[in-house]
Amino acid sequence: MVDVGGRQLLDIVPGRTAESAASWFRSQPPGWCEAIRWAVLDMSGPYRVAYDRVLPHAYQMADPFHVVRLANRCVDLVRRRVQNETLGHRGRRSDPLYRIRRLLIMACERLDDRGEKRIQGLLRAGDPYEEVRDAWYAKESIRDIYQIGDSNLAAEFTHQLSRDLQDRSLPPEVNSLGRTISRWATQIANWHHSAVTNGPTEGLNNLIKRIKRTAFGFRNFANYRIRALLYAGKPNWNLLAAITPP
Repeated sequence: MVDVGGRQLLDIVPGRTAESAASWFRSQPPGWCEAIRWAVLDMSGPYRVAYDRVLPHAYQMADPFHVVRLANRCVDLVRRRVQNETLGHRGRRSDPLYRIRRLLIMACERLDDRGEKRIQGLLRAGDPYEEVRDAWYAKESIRDIYQIGDSNLAAEFTHQLSRDLQDRSLPPEVNSLGRTISRWATQIANWHHSAVTNGPTEGLNNLIKRIKRTAFGFRNFANYRIRALLYAGKPNWNLLAAITPP
């Protein structure tokens, strides 16, 4: 649990279920929970359920990094499938699609003329039915969500895009991406209200992993939790009445 505004680790709860997260919120002072306005998550189903249960008043937001990563994964899945169907093997250094695997997931605005021509040329060589091209355009369309300044327009664009991506003429991986965007359309569009991200959570998660590596792992969850909270610095003791086991 992280206060992304204050970039502060609040607590660590065992398990990955909705109930484990919901129980933690129920143990906090009601006024504290009621003051939460934004709930940012990484498109995790259990945490979405937990927020629905205990923070129904908060606006849920899907973290942009994870949304774009999902789109990048779609491009990579289509590329790998087409690679196998056309050449009968996994990517090799000389294969057209393998040679542009990194360029395909790069932000379009970061491509220079040489990179753009390289993508177009190798797609013509290795993508006979333009399935990889369709996935690439779908990925860039999802990135366009975050270029829209008006929240209402962004919401409309997101919902329409989710429907367009489910067109039967598109690759099945793109259709699956469209269904996911449809399920999370409200959370994705909500980002435009505050532009809050899950970046601090990811940073603290990396810190906690480093603590675990330094200790060569923890067998006792209580020790793991205490060590992480102290190492992260300045824990909020008002929210940690049970910092040590009874």
